[in-house]
Amino acid sequence: MREYMPNEIEPKWQKVWEEMEPFKASNDSDKPKFYALVEFPYPSGEGLHVGHPRPYTALDIVSRKRRLEGYNVLFPMGWDAFGLPTENYAIKHKIHPRIVTERNVARFKQQLQSIGFSFDWSREVNTTDPNYYKWTQWIFLKLFEKGLAYKQEMPINWCTSCKVGLANEEVVNGSCERCGGEVVRKVKNQWMLKITDYAEKLIQDLELVDYIERVKIQQKNWIGKSEGMEVDFKIAGGDDELKVFTTRPDTIFGATYMVIAAEHPIIEKYKDRLVNLDEVLEYKEEVAKKSDFERTELSKDKTGVELKGLKAINPATNKEIPIWVSDYVLITYGTGAIMAVPGHDDRDWEFARKFNLPIIEVIKGGNVEEEAYTDTNSGELVNSDFLNGLDVKEAIEKMSGYLEDKGIGTRKVNYKLRDWVFSRQRYWGEPIPLVHCDKCGWVPVSEDELPLMLPDVDNYEPTANGESPLANIHEWVHTTCPKCGGEAHRETDTMPQWAGSSWYFLRYIDPHNNDELASKEALEYWLPIDWYNGGMEHTTLHLLYSRFWHKFLYDEGIVPCPEPYAKRTSHGMILGDNNEKMSKSRGNVVNPDDIVRDYGADTLRTYEMFIGDFEKSVPWSENGVKGCRRFLERVWRLQDIVVDGDEYTKDLESNIHKTIKKVSDDFESLKFNTGIAALMSLLNDYNSHGSITKKDFETLLILLNPVAPHITEELWNVIGLEGNLFDATWPKYDEEKTKDQVIEMPIQINGKVRGKVMVNISDTQDMVREKALADEGVAKFTEGKSIIKEIFVMGKIYNIVVK
Repeated sequence: MREYMPNEIEPKWQKVWEEMEPFKASNDSDKPKFYALVEFPYPSGEGLHVGHPRPYTALDIVSRKRRLEGYNVLFPMGWDAFGLPTENYAIKHKIHPRIVTERNVARFKQQLQSIGFSFDWSREVNTTDPNYYKWTQWIFLKLFEKGLAYKQEMPINWCTSCKVGLANEEVVNGSCERCGGEVVRKVKNQWMLKITDYAEKLIQDLELVDYIERVKIQQKNWIGKSEGMEVDFKIAGGDDELKVFTTRPDTIFGATYMVIAAEHPIIEKYKDRLVNLDEVLEYKEEVAKKSDFERTELSKDKTGVELKGLKAINPATNKEIPIWVSDYVLITYGTGAIMAVPGHDDRDWEFARKFNLPIIEVIKGGNVEEEAYTDTNSGELVNSDFLNGLDVKEAIEKMSGYLEDKGIGTRKVNYKLRDWVFSRQRYWGEPIPLVHCDKCGWVPVSEDELPLMLPDVDNYEPTANGESPLANIHEWVHTTCPKCGGEAHRETDTMPQWAGSSWYFLRYIDPHNNDELASKEALEYWLPIDWYNGGMEHTTLHLLYSRFWHKFLYDEGIVPCPEPYAKRTSHGMILGDNNEKMSKSRGNVVNPDDIVRDYGADTLRTYEMFIGDFEKSVPWSENGVKGCRRFLERVWRLQDIVVDGDEYTKDLESNIHKTIKKVSDDFESLKFNTGIAALMSLLNDYNSHGSITKKDFETLLILLNPVAPHITEELWNVIGLEGNLFDATWPKYDEEKTKDQVIEMPIQINGKVRGKVMVNISDTQDMVREKALADEGVAKFTEGKSIIKEIFVMGKIYNIVVK
């Protein structure tokens, strides 16, 4: 027997797969379909780290198993390649982002192929390919036509170093997550997508899908639906009102002050009445340096400034109350103003305590002098005039009616979800296919002119004034209006990286179609995606944005189903061996190339699936890698004990059927670690027996193949099994043969276990009694006594009642 040499075996089989294309999906097949999707990576300069293969291997296992079960499987891969990291790298190293992207993609692809994933590479997509982003632009134009894309001025997070607008999630402690530069709030004219129009559908349709519960909860929390009232608080001595949204109008008698966002227009309008204007403007400047996430952090110190010279009138009490400005109120959420009820809200209570503001109890219970009383879903109203004595539910209804009758309140459903900021003032992104004409306004580029190509330029650095670098390319910017033929200029902002990743799963279905996003027939055949796995960190925005685009395309009659993903699962991270997140700065990154070189791709795959619970984060362990390599070496050596035979060895048959059942179930429920443990156990049984038939070995190889495809293909050929393993059939188990033939049965005397005996499940009660009474422990309690009753259920209970 030759030595196990992964460095020879693995490239050999990767070449066979490349030439024979066994993983190529067909759009025209009479087999049942299975569409497995993993999140396509951002191809960075560092290449893959060992965290990337974990989700890919998981769905590769499921995909390989499905093919062996007779399915037409689509398991594709592509590249999410526009965006800031590549552009920043390109600027720093003075290499065009297109060249950087090509290099990074080539590196990632080589790494993925070296690990042996069964991707259908004939369907590879790249978001920076004009043939791809033509359809990203086409979808944007459809959104624009339907009024779901619009432009407006709004405050954004602005990185002073990258010179670009950032999403809230890209700002950490007032700094840019990517470069560490200072982030300020800046008002920019931005393209927005009206995702809020789909808020209700995005919640309701979670009932249609099989997502793990925590993913559904994250989606609902991000959308943040709440039902309540919009209430007007008049500005004292003015004609304006401050409008607030509240889910608890019953507590309005306890509203002792108001808080508005630093960006609220009322500050500018009434600045002449503010006696502390300088203090307010200085505070506004401080707030401008914080992200929305930092501003709404519950545990942070409360800060704020009173608008001295301005008061509001509580519409329930008709008393004047102070107005404060504080960072914890956002202009982008609700109305940008709140009524503060410190007696029954922790944040309001802390704020009131810090600034010595009144605290009034309006729902009985607790001691509001010591802390806010927040257990208020039920309870009796107090200090609330005509609401006194009512229960919370009655009080909400009565106050809502009162506010409506007075014309100062309106019932409303509110969503935390805001419209999607869709502009980026950078070069490396999809051009927005619109032109602006002084006569016609914003006009879409004609569809037959798509893709609107990203111009090839030497200078792609961001501009000092915050405009996109495209604004400097005059011959590209200046054009004619598609509507009137007059002078016009192109939009110079580009789309965010989210754009290409919001529909990539549709393009995989028909990636070479030049006439449409994908053919109707192909979409109807493949959708919805049967199983989508990705990181927990992408279960909010990416999932939300892609569901939104898909729902829009469904409403337009382009896709055949309302939800893109029938099933969504998520995986935990692989941490460094020091239990911290892998990063270059911590020096704990493990390169998969090193593991493949030193131990083999099959070892890497096996270890990543054996490392622990797939849904939880786990630390990397070099010893664990070595253990999996030893397991595969033991599988390799099994060829020494194989004898001819196309039947299972009698003594091993039950365990083989049990293992088929266990592995089949565990691979479907993402319990790869216990599935592999079952294969290790079967391997031990094989070695203990001393010899195995070809049939015994064949079944082990098929079961292990999705995890370790190279070694199993090689051994299939070595022992002379027919054809290639990738054309084999997944084994079936016989339920009867998974049941133990010999079991240990507890024996009770007068209800207490006094002994255990080994019995055959075919034994009669008389036979079991004979064995039981011969047991030393049982005999002690039965000798010299008469049996008056027996309760016998094979495998479960045998209770002998004696007198």
